[in-house]
Amino acid sequence: MQNLKKLFYSALTCTFLLNFYIPVNSTEKEVRVYSGRHYNTDREVYKKFSEETGIKVRLIEAAGISLLERLKREGKNSQADLILLVDAARITNAAKAGLLQSLDSKSLESDVPIGLKDKNKEWYALTRRVRVIVANPKVVDVSKISDYTDLADPSLKGKVCLRNRKSPYNQSLVANQIVNKGESKTKAWLNGMISNVSQPFFPGDISIIRAVSKKKCGVGIVNHYYVARMLAGVNGRRDALYSKRTLVITPNPAHVNISAGGVAKFATNKNEAIKLLEYLASPKGSKGLAAPTFEHPLKEVNQNPIVRNFGEFIPDKVTIEDLGRNNSLAIKLMKDAGWD
Repeated sequence: MQNLKKLFYSALTCTFLLNFYIPVNSTEKEVRVYSGRHYNTDREVYKKFSEETGIKVRLIEAAGISLLERLKREGKNSQADLILLVDAARITNAAKAGLLQSLDSKSLESDVPIGLKDKNKEWYALTRRVRVIVANPKVVDVSKISDYTDLADPSLKGKVCLRNRKSPYNQSLVANQIVNKGESKTKAWLNGMISNVSQPFFPGDISIIRAVSKKKCGVGIVNHYYVARMLAGVNGRRDALYSKRTLVITPNPAHVNISAGGVAKFATNKNEAIKLLEYLASPKGSKGLAAPTFEHPLKEVNQNPIVRNFGEFIPDKVTIEDLGRNNSLAIKLMKDAGWD
């Protein structure tokens, strides 16, 4: 059965790669994109790029880890030109694995802020995500919660919900704490927070928001845009009602993660891939990706009223490279603390 599922998924993604394209005037130029972003609205950005440049965009989407495995398996035979991934760990791991190539682009260096790009010029951030705290005021005293470290307070015993250890978002959060607080204090925080967990670890951020709203627990950690999407009704009326029962607490400074892109090492259409990456990282392109998904563009805050209502945030000074560098240690500390 598992093999059948894999076969079906492979056939599905291959069909998507071959059949999905954006009609353009030119029949010659194209760029093949392997993307770990799963938003239909991204295609509108690709469409505008194609209309402006005449470069056809061919797209294949899959989970980030699946894309990395596929790229390693394909090697020099890979058809990927541009690789888009979510989370610091995944994009830095792609660079470590030799899947990307260094670029010489003045526009990328100008458009992407320091701390959100690779010093070797192999990848660049496209959008930003804030890891926030979501709480139910009827279950916990929200006046005592303002930072991630507060979730280790003994008063929250049995009231904390967390996504499982496999989540790259949580791995990056722990890596962030290692850089900010040091290994010893991070261990203490993890031990305290894990001892407060109310039930088995969740598979996703949305399930945490639902659990908090239903009082199955009182507080959790999620990416801000998941709450925004629920409040906006993207996931349906029921989830919109659930999310309204919760309060978003944005730590200041806040841990900020990214989605990012880089040109594949064996890209056949390198110039076209660079042009698309430059377009996506530009103020216009970054906003085009971020606005409909409730993420933040690279250089401004999402102006959607729902997101603005979460409050202003100040990104901490931890770089994306710092997060990637400390990923392995973060996973070890999480495992040692019992974060399953």
